[in-house]
Amino acid sequence: MLTRIDHIGIACRDLDATVEFYRRTYGFTDVHTEVNEEQGVREAMLKINDAGDGGATYLQLLEPIRDDSPIAKFLARNGEGVHHIAFGTDGDVQEEADGIAAKGVRVLYDRPRRGSMGSRITFLHPKDCGGVLTELVQAAAKPAGH
Repeated sequence: MLTRIDHIGIACRDLDATVEFYRRTYGFTDVHTEVNEEQGVREAMLKINDAGDGGATYLQLLEPIRDDSPIAKFLARNGEGVHHIAFGTDGDVQEEADGIAAKGVRVLYDRPRRGSMGSRITFLHPKDCGGVLTELVQAAAKPAGH
């Protein structure tokens, strides 16, 4: 079951400056930064709040690390701004995607890929989702005792 808005993905040209803007303006905390070579981005996750299912809600800031990445192409077409919305699930992301696909929505990956902070992710085609690129996220399992 989808349980929360996991994050809103925002494309930016300068990750450090954008992180600083959100820290200074809204007081959001930068909790994780990584480079995702597969997606061609350097990203930061800024925590907004905790969710009732053990997850949280974040802003994901995305800066391209190469010109052929989806984020670089998005920036060239649209400029900086909202790139996608991601919904979190408390179950298996593949099962969630299969259930949505059965309703006629195209899933962009054959099987989930690695996302931020060890999560499992897949995307839904924006043409089937009212023009909105939609991501499904299964958070990484937390170690026992956390």
